[in-house]
Amino acid sequence: MSITATTDDRTLQQVPEAQPKSRRRWFTHSAYGFGVAALAVFILGPVLILLVSAFALEWYYPSLVPQVWSLQWWGTILHGAHFLHAIALSFTFAPVVTLVSAAICLPAAYAFARVDFPGKRAMMMVIFATNAFPKMGLYIAMAGLFYAFNLMGTFPGVVIVQLLNTLVTMTWIPAASFSAVPRSLEEAARDVGASRWKTFWRVTFPLARPGIVVAAILTFLSSLDEAQGTFLIGAPKYITMPVKMYTLVSSYPAAASAVFAILLTLPSLVLLLFIRKYLFSETLASGYRLR
Repeated sequence: MSITATTDDRTLQQVPEAQPKSRRRWFTHSAYGFGVAALAVFILGPVLILLVSAFALEWYYPSLVPQVWSLQWWGTILHGAHFLHAIALSFTFAPVVTLVSAAICLPAAYAFARVDFPGKRAMMMVIFATNAFPKMGLYIAMAGLFYAFNLMGTFPGVVIVQLLNTLVTMTWIPAASFSAVPRSLEEAARDVGASRWKTFWRVTFPLARPGIVVAAILTFLSSLDEAQGTFLIGAPKYITMPVKMYTLVSSYPAAASAVFAILLTLPSLVLLLFIRKYLFSETLASGYRLR
């Protein structure tokens, strides 16, 4: 009987101690769930409203769903010659800017990762500083040079102004990836008779490819979404999708803007899904420890 009583006493003593722990655990899980739900609403809420608006012909407050559903504005956007021209221009500039940026920045990225030279850190900070100032002020300052060289309203002028948004991405990320490649692997390839060029293509480049792919796609998306510089330098001849959005917002119903926004967002979603495996690559992550 005494043993049973002792056991019961211990059980009774343990129950009050377990209750605060379970209560704290419940509050922690509840707070975590509330935070996740709030974040989902904050991120997905505007996207959901955008999707519904694209198919709404009449939608008045306080109704939660449109009174009249329609595909009218999809037809207007997809069959309008000026809208299609803006879409075609965006998907023309984006690959051109990506290729030009790669041709300029990838050699610089390799040099930053593999060559020690005076002023290396200063040059890297100068490249990084291109995104540290308000873009419109920089574009206006550049406009004088563009006028002097007859680049206003030209295809090369738009490409050049869009390149400003790609320098950091196309230099910093590949430089991090090149830096993450172990030098011992390159030295081993050279020891067995591989030339510098063959070592680069067979060893360095394949290992650095995740970072280069990520940088190229982010550069493509940056060009696709650029509006301010393109408007200042390219208008009225070169009106891309983001620039056209300004006209839609001010001159068309919200449904038309929603349709165009979806068309502008879809490539970004598809490409980001494509590079998701590279974004979490250990090789890519370790390369950010640049010296």
